[in-house]
Amino acid sequence: MRPLMIALLALSLANCGRIEQVGKAPEFNPVEGGNEFFAMTSTPMPDSIEGQPAASEASLWSGNRGSLLGDRRAASRGDILTVVIEIDDSAQISNSTGRNRSSSDTMGVPSMMGIPQRLDARLPEGATTANAYETGSSSSYSGDGTVARNEKLTLRVAATVLDRLPNGVLRIQGVQEVRVNFEVRELVVTGFVRPEDVSRQNEITYDKIAGARISYGGRGQITDVQQPRYGQQIADILLPF
Repeated sequence: MRPLMIALLALSLANCGRIEQVGKAPEFNPVEGGNEFFAMTSTPMPDSIEGQPAASEASLWSGNRGSLLGDRRAASRGDILTVVIEIDDSAQISNSTGRNRSSSDTMGVPSMMGIPQRLDARLPEGATTANAYETGSSSSYSGDGTVARNEKLTLRVAATVLDRLPNGVLRIQGVQEVRVNFEVRELVVTGFVRPEDVSRQNEITYDKIAGARISYGGRGQITDVQQPRYGQQIADILLPF
C-alpha cells in the first residue's frame, strides 16, 4: 500500500505545474533567454583593424546597410532574415505480391518379377504395393501495401543568425509563438544557410536550408485534450497486449 501512495504522490507533484494553469492561457516562453536574443545583444566582430579606417571610408558611396546601395542581407551574427516555408508534398506507393505453388507425387509398384504379388500376400487385408505412396501439397501467399501522404504548409518566420561558421555558412534559428484564446501555436526553424542563397529581399526558402529542422505544433487546452492521460500512456508502454 505504501509504494502505491508514494507513486500517487509523485504523480501529483508532477502535475502541479499543469494544475496551476487551470483557467489560464498558456504562457509564452521568454524571448530574453533564447539564443536569438543572445546573438543580437552580444558584441559583434570588428569590421576593421584597430587604428586603421575601413576601406569603404575612402569611397564616395557608403556601403553600410543604412545607405541606398548597402547590402541589407543577413551576413553576420545577430542579423535577421525571413524564412519562407512552402511545403506541398505528396507521395503514393502501392505494392502487390502474390505467390502460388502446388505439387503432387505418386509412386506404385504394380509388377516387378512377381515380387509385389508375393508382398501383397503377406500384407494386411486390403493393403497393396500397387500404390506405394501418394503425396500432394499446395501453398499460396498474397500481400498488398499502400502508402499515401499529402502535406501542405505555408508559413513565413523571421530567423536570427546565431553564428557564422569558419567556412562562411550561417547558423540560423527562428521561433514564433501565436496565442489564440487558450492555445499557443509554436513554430521553430533551425538550420544552416549560405549567405549567397539569401535573396536581395533578405529571404530564403526552406529548401535551401541544410539540416533544416521545422517544427509546427502547439500547447494549451486543445492540445492537452488530444493527448492521452499519463496513465494511459504508461499502460500502452508496459502492457504486452
